[in-house]
Amino acid sequence: MDTKITIENTPIDKQKAIYKSQRDFFDSQKTKDYDFRKSQLLKLKSIIKENEQQIMDALANDFGKPPFESYVTEIGFLYDEINFTLKNLKKWMKPKKVSTSLVHFPSKSRIIYEPKGVTLIIGPWNYPFQLLLAPVIAAISAGNTCMIKPPEETPHISQLVNDLISKNFDEGFLAVVMGEGRVVVPELMENNRFDHVFFTGSVPVGKIIAQLAAPQLVPVTLELGGKSPAIIDEKTNLTVAARRISFGKLINSGQTCVAPDYLLVHEKIKDEFVDELRATIMEFYGISPTESKDLTQIVNQKRYETLKSYLKEGKIVFGGAFDDDKRKIEPTLVEDITENDKLFQEEIFGPILPIFTYSKNEEALEIIRKNPDPLAFYLFTSQAKTEKFFLDRVRFGGGAINNTIVHLANPELPFGGVGNSGSGNYHGKSGFMAFSHEKSILKSGTWFDLRKKYPPFDENSMKMIKFLMK
Repeated sequence: MDTKITIENTPIDKQKAIYKSQRDFFDSQKTKDYDFRKSQLLKLKSIIKENEQQIMDALANDFGKPPFESYVTEIGFLYDEINFTLKNLKKWMKPKKVSTSLVHFPSKSRIIYEPKGVTLIIGPWNYPFQLLLAPVIAAISAGNTCMIKPPEETPHISQLVNDLISKNFDEGFLAVVMGEGRVVVPELMENNRFDHVFFTGSVPVGKIIAQLAAPQLVPVTLELGGKSPAIIDEKTNLTVAARRISFGKLINSGQTCVAPDYLLVHEKIKDEFVDELRATIMEFYGISPTESKDLTQIVNQKRYETLKSYLKEGKIVFGGAFDDDKRKIEPTLVEDITENDKLFQEEIFGPILPIFTYSKNEEALEIIRKNPDPLAFYLFTSQAKTEKFFLDRVRFGGGAINNTIVHLANPELPFGGVGNSGSGNYHGKSGFMAFSHEKSILKSGTWFDLRKKYPPFDENSMKMIKFLMK
């Protein structure tokens, strides 16, 4: 594996120069034009198309992503997002006419969707291509300029993004800032007043981003994480549930913000379901999963050691082996976890899946509420009343019934967290709206102007306004 790439911090002077060029470019009004936005989105898609193999090679160099995973979760995902945006962009940009109260006659009202301005997008390491560029697509569609901060943890793909963006886009419109996030991001946010900051990453870092944005009242979108539960009701297709949970949990070796973090299995079907999970995992990855080319490695040594330490908790009922040379951990099922264990307290972000049992829906709900506001929620059931029970009582960002993670792939659905798992949404129109300001306009005619709306007021004035505003 190539490990020679090192990421240098973009100097502060260069950061400021890029910001100024973007402020000037935005002020030129060029980004507001539909044809300009469309051309930039088409250019981005063309660049991705022309460099598919390089992108997959870079992801493989950084943490061994299999080609199929790289295409589906990183490249193909962006194609879908760009195509959906291009199909709908003209409609989204069109000013929206809204009704106006009779009291304001003769007036008309409308909403103009205006770009926010110069934006900063900070990407995470787990999907370092898709989760960096998906919000860029949204920002471009809304007519903004973008400064992009790729993750330093995945230097090959980050350097490739830097090269592709710098060679193909005007720096005043789209530019990359490289370096260590803990150094570069504070420099960027303290020295420049952005019009919107979009961050994807962990809850602790999300809090820092919010603090950095607060002094200048910069609006932020925070796409964070949390402990996303999957409930397996006694009334469900266990074979299908095992397959879909294994897929959602083990794609990218569990390094997915919406991966099922733990299972809540009804006690009546627990043993049978664990057997289904074992069989499914072996079907997916063989009897020696660390040898499978379809199992992604852990991104770096620090994360790998953290995950290995989790293996000491609870009782392993399947898996548990690891390969230090490959930085891979077998898909592992764990029982007998306590509330004091890190597997219960922390987002796992790896191929380790704790299993809890419950007998009544209320018991499952009580466990979920100990780690509130998950980014995702999954329920496997054929019972409508069970579905209603949990959807009415669990607060979460988004989720699926009888499936996992695939809700992200529908651009018609807003994606984002709530409470502890983040704030704001994107994907499709929600992304366009996240990077747009809704400018409200009320336009009044001058051919009629009711005198009784103005002082001095009399009894007839009160009668008239009560009639109009009853």
